[in-house]
Amino acid sequence: MQVKTQRLKAASKAALIHLSASALVASLAALLVLTVWYPYPYYLLSGGRNLFLILISVDVVCGPLLTLVLYNPKKPRRELFTDLSLVVAIQLAALVYGLNVVHAARPLFLVHEAARFSVVTMGDYGDADVDEALARLDAPLRPGWFKGPATVGIRIPSDPGERQEVLLGGRDFVQHPEFYIPYDAAYRDKALVLAKPLRAFIDHYPATAEAAAEVLKQHGVALEEALFLPVQHRQDWVAVLDKSANILGFLPGDGFEVRAMPVGFRSPEGQ
Repeated sequence: MQVKTQRLKAASKAALIHLSASALVASLAALLVLTVWYPYPYYLLSGGRNLFLILISVDVVCGPLLTLVLYNPKKPRRELFTDLSLVVAIQLAALVYGLNVVHAARPLFLVHEAARFSVVTMGDYGDADVDEALARLDAPLRPGWFKGPATVGIRIPSDPGERQEVLLGGRDFVQHPEFYIPYDAAYRDKALVLAKPLRAFIDHYPATAEAAAEVLKQHGVALEEALFLPVQHRQDWVAVLDKSANILGFLPGDGFEVRAMPVGFRSPEGQ
């Protein structure tokens, strides 16, 4: 009994050390995933947080549990080293696999098109080979391992052939990287045409009033000057805009349900 107790104490200590190391590695992975690949609110829009937490929780828990089972100070040092090395190798392989899964599903672009923004992931391109089109994008827009989602606009097809290709290709414009252009000052007026007053959104979703006030306060923008456009993805959110169509933040709620006149339809006097 005493021998078993001693083994359990030693194994528990080893498992605790392993757990601490695993938690540190998981924290570094979380920093990459939740601040770079899935910055707020993309981890909510895309469900990336839940996927990552499931994968990382299994990885963090299973490694120390295996150490608890296998660790025995009476084993020969070579055998003990082999056992623990295999545990760590399996755990690292699972972590790499999990990160690859999360990376493959990450949002690549926030694409403006007419009355909405759309979050686009690699999976949204389907079976289409878009690598060449992505490679031709300006460097700031090109996806990368340590880059988050890029906000882009959509250019108008330059000829009837391009439009026909989209219409017959089975993919929307937002799923064609060759049409992406920078969401810059020269483009942003297009986002204002169908943007609606943020006050109408808050009136429809009163629970968002506090969060909206915080977003506007951070940027020094008055509520009467704030606008919104729906963000289309797995969850219903809206992008909060100023009068120059800069994206100030995001709020939860279905912007398509809000009945209000787009600011672009108003006269210059606001009538």
